[in-house]
Parts: sequence; C-alpha cells; structure tokens
Amino acid sequence: MELVKVGDKTYYIKNPTNIGIYKINDKEVYLIDTGNDKEAGKKILKIIEDNGWTIKGIIATHSNADHIGGNKVIQDRTGAVVLANKIEKCFTEYPILEASFLYGAYPFKELRNKFLMAKESKVIEIENNLPDGLEYFELKGHFFDMIGIKTSDDVYFIGDSLFSSDTINKYHLFFIYDVREYLNTLEYLSTLKGKLFIPSHGEVLNDISSLIQLNRSKIEEIKEKIYEICDNNTLEEILKEIFEYYNLVMNVNQYVLIGSTIKSYLAYLCDEDKIYYEFVDNKMVWKKK
Repeated sequence: MELVKVGDKTYYIKNPTNIGIYKINDKEVYLIDTGNDKEAGKKILKIIEDNGWTIKGIIATHSNADHIGGNKVIQDRTGAVVLANKIEKCFTEYPILEASFLYGAYPFKELRNKFLMAKESKVIEIENNLPDGLEYFELKGHFFDMIGIKTSDDVYFIGDSLFSSDTINKYHLFFIYDVREYLNTLEYLSTLKGKLFIPSHGEVLNDISSLIQLNRSKIEEIKEKIYEICDNNTLEEILKEIFEYYNLVMNVNQYVLIGSTIKSYLAYLCDEDKIYYEFVDNKMVWKKK
C-alpha cells in the first residue's frame, strides 16, 4: 500500500481497491472504503498511525466485500463510525445478504467466503452525517445504492461506477445490478468536472471521458451478444455461451457474479421489449421478439 497526497486535505492509498482519506482537521480523518479483508484493514491502520492521525469515520461507497472488508477491524480498534447509503447500509450490517442475493437463496459454504461476505460492522445512514468538506452523490447501477464522494479539493472518489480498460479488455464482463441505472450513471459522470477522479479499481484520472465511452461500448456489445443468444435458450445455456465467447473460465464466484449480471441484462432487454420468456418442458427459455 502506498499513500498518495492529491489535495490539501485529500489522500488515497494505492491498493487493489483504492482507499480514500480525507483530513477533517490536523489529527482526524475519514476513510473512503477499507479494502477486501482484515489484513487490508490492519495495513490501513498502520499507515494512519504512522502519520499521526486517528480515524473518525469510514464511508462505504457500497457494500461489496472488497470495499468494506477492513471495516470491522478498524471499527473495533478505533470506534470509528461507518456511514453507508440506504440498502448499502443493510448489506454492510448483514453481509450474508450479499452472498444470498447473488446466489438467490441461502449460500452454500463455498459461497460464504471473504470475497462475497465481509465481516459485519455497525452502520449509520450517511445522509446528514457527513463532515464538512465532503459531499456524496448517487452512482446506482453497479450495486443498489452505491455512492461517490467529492472532497473540498475537487477530487472525486467514484467507487465501481467505471471499470478500468485493463479489467474490460481482460474480463469483458463486470458485475452490474441494474443495466439501465448503470447507463444513467455513465451519463451523469460525463457531466462532472473535477481536478481528479479516483475509481476504486484502476489508475487516477483527470479526464474520464474515454473510460466512460469504453464502459458504455462494452455494455452495448454485451447487450447485443446476449440478444443474439436468446434463441430458445435457458439462463444456463446463455451463461455457457457468454463464457465461451469471451474465453472465460467458470468458478463458483464467477458463476454467481456473472450469472447475476446476465440475469440483469436479460431483465433490461425484457423491460425494453426486445426479448421475452416462455416455459417449455418446465424450463424457462428466452426468445427474441
């Protein structure tokens, strides 16, 4: 982990999940996300202690385990308040909800892992509880009620609202809960003007326009591919074809993450009146209109 100063009061820690830091005074800071597990939390604590700071609060952009994994160890050691938005508050307090939501039922033991389930933390609603110098804005689509944070230094922390070119070029598919809201968020991001934009995964940027277009183009590509596949095919058959088309390898985490994402694309195409479903021989199959 490397601490980088990007404003008078704003820092971030380079990490697989970038961690934001905002100084509310000479001694106290707020974190923006905490990484993927207890070990990440411990490393964050050491960086904070080495700089003579204390953690007053933690802001969760959203409740995915790789963003709140360090919450519990940090909260237990510092008493820091954790702030989250609406449904994200519930998932952060009760992490079993994420694995259950993704699987669509009680998750079997291989799904009850740190990648899909963080440790629980005590949370309060973010509205009306942010310190001076910080403001939040909604970035729906990737997850239920994800938010971004703007600091007084004109730095934007934008969570998982944009995926890096490396991620898109390597994996093609990235988790989306609501395709329409994700596209709306891309439109919203295109209106923002700021000094720096810090995505949770990837490099810091001063211009996100090309990355917005890359994300939008990939979504359009995947929409068209799924539409093409909808020819009396079940979800499992569509999922298999998508993985083979993009040369991806299935595992249990990918099965629930990408499986859920494919369902979201199907829901979007169905709501757009592009496809429909029928039950044939007690199987749900998807067809083009």
